[in-house]
Amino acid sequence: MTLSNVIEIGGWIGMILILVAFYLTSNEKIKPKSEINQLMNLIGTTLTGINTFYIHAWAIFILQAAWWLVSIKTLWEIYRRK
Repeated sequence: MTLSNVIEIGGWIGMILILVAFYLTSNEKIKPKSEINQLMNLIGTTLTGINTFYIHAWAIFILQAAWWLVSIKTLWEIYRRK
């Protein structure tokens, strides 16, 4: 398996994580500021961010980076409250 294949598979896994998190929050199965939602978004945007960086999809990479930063900030707040 090549690096390109690994990055492509990672992108698909990341996309699935983001969509599952979106579905679960939209259907009120998990709270938007829940740890699980933020972790799914963090991992998902990390994987899709790597993929979009690799294929030079800069607009989507910036979107993923911003989403990643929001997840980091929210997780920081969650862990700080514990």
